[in-house]
Amino acid sequence: MAAIGPDFISLQVRDLERSAAFYERHLGLARSKAGPPHAVVFDTHPVSFAVREPVPGTSFDTVPQPGEGVALWLRATDAQQLHDALAAIGTPITSAPFDGPFGRTFTFADPDGYRITIHDAV
Repeated sequence: MAAIGPDFISLQVRDLERSAAFYERHLGLARSKAGPPHAVVFDTHPVSFAVREPVPGTSFDTVPQPGEGVALWLRATDAQQLHDALAAIGTPITSAPFDGPFGRTFTFADPDGYRITIHDAV
């Protein structure tokens, strides 16, 4: 018996609709019709991605940065263009764009402070 790989990734967020709207409007993710009422699941491939209400007992007030120590990368069709659009609306860019082994790459902080790395489809 063994795990075979990632199947679903979700982020617990303070305000479900605010976070879902951010990912939908500014990253271009499309909402899936699937999912429970306490989450918004996006139609992403090959692994599903969602934002969800916090699990009982979770407190964002006790952590300096949600998800610290976890690296979440999303592939984009044009990382530089996405960077420029996010920067234009004041989204905190925590790592400026650079060219690396996964194409153009940068990191931003989402509305809850999660650090999300974007890279070009290569």
